[in-house]
Amino acid sequence: MKFRRSTLSAVSVAATLLAVNTAQADLRINFYEGAPKDRFQIINTGACAISESSVSIDLSDSQGGLIFDVTASGEGVEVYQPFDIVQGENALARIPTVMDGQKQLKLEIVLLAPNEAITFTIDVDDTIGQRQITVSGSEFTGATASYTRGATLVLATFTTGPEVIIPMPNCS
Repeated sequence: MKFRRSTLSAVSVAATLLAVNTAQADLRINFYEGAPKDRFQIINTGACAISESSVSIDLSDSQGGLIFDVTASGEGVEVYQPFDIVQGENALARIPTVMDGQKQLKLEIVLLAPNEAITFTIDVDDTIGQRQITVSGSEFTGATASYTRGATLVLATFTTGPEVIIPMPNCS
């Protein structure tokens, strides 16, 4: 019996260590339609920090033909809003430059701890619908978000609305 107990203890310890070594660090990206500013929030919902990586949002294949509207002149309509970080600036290597009509945005992350977020405001317009200044959740369908670290690329597609989860590789 002693041998069996020590074997079970060793199995329990091994299972615990395996669980610790395979913790996840998923990213949840939400878009919130607003007036006058729209808002994106990128949240580390996992158990480990995300570092030395990038997160990109690509609106190119969105059902609504979405674009970033950051100047008074250009492809957007009526109201525009420049890119503005409102939370998590310290998590970024630099503030990206966003041009009017741009469809892609890349954030270079230095360190984003568990439960921390990067939030920014900007104006998103659709180029296909009738209400170009109001973006509905379905217009995000087909847009993508990606995580890149070295040779690792994880891509997620917005399928039913303005939220997507990027499943991250296991923590190391």
